[in-house]
Amino acid sequence: MLKARIITALALLAVLLPALFAASPWPFALLTLLMIGAAGWEWCRLNAGGGLPALAFGAALAAACAGTLWFFGLAPRPAWCWWLAGLIWVLGGAYALRGGPAAWPQASKALRLLLGALALWAAWGAMLEAKATGINFLLSIFCLVWMADIAAYFGGRTFGRRKLAVTISPGKSWEGVWTGMAGVLALGLFWTFVIDRQFAVDSASLYQRLLQGQGLAIGLLALVFLASMSVVGDLFESLIKRAVGAKDSSQLLPGHGGVLDRVDALLPVFPLALALSSLSSSLP
Repeated sequence: MLKARIITALALLAVLLPALFAASPWPFALLTLLMIGAAGWEWCRLNAGGGLPALAFGAALAAACAGTLWFFGLAPRPAWCWWLAGLIWVLGGAYALRGGPAAWPQASKALRLLLGALALWAAWGAMLEAKATGINFLLSIFCLVWMADIAAYFGGRTFGRRKLAVTISPGKSWEGVWTGMAGVLALGLFWTFVIDRQFAVDSASLYQRLLQGQGLAIGLLALVFLASMSVVGDLFESLIKRAVGAKDSSQLLPGHGGVLDRVDALLPVFPLALALSSLSSSLP
């Protein structure tokens, strides 16, 4: 299993890094478009069954995203789009997690498919806009989610006592959540006052936009909020898998599960990161 995880991770990096640092934005756009199509296929398999309908759903979602890109290009979207997407995640995520795995299948398949399509479309659009803003800005959002996950994992293993959501993800603890937030705060301070100042970055990071653009206290609270929403995204996908008795969203990525398993925490964080950073739009 470890060997498969390492090989898959190296293969993904070999594809992602050239697209990320390419002078043209199109390689990254096309790569993430493929990823969203695969995630759409997985979403349909979990919520409405597999086979041809799932393939059609993934293809239709990718086509809808491509159509958005074709008609609107890479121009920044109005900030209210990201605020609306973030509000839906905050309210909808809280409602879904409160209901638990037993309540999710009671929603109509059409509603579940629509929610998945909107969540994936919004995250993809936010990811492209973040890339257009700058690689430093994009990577700072990715690293926020990765730090929250890694710090929570080690903090939970070391200090975990109180379970966070036993019926959804028994392995998660409140202590893991707190250490994940602490890790994000430490990363944010380091990135703002070391990386953004000492290195020739192409844009202000998310952390600089929040901690300097909105003041240290407000910025730290915003980072805690984003870290908590990464947990919501993770739990939300776990809820769906537990509702249908699935361990992974698919086996597309050997050793890692599926695409949704790797991007679940990113889905709410990217739109919300853009919404919050829009308040500090004066920074480059």
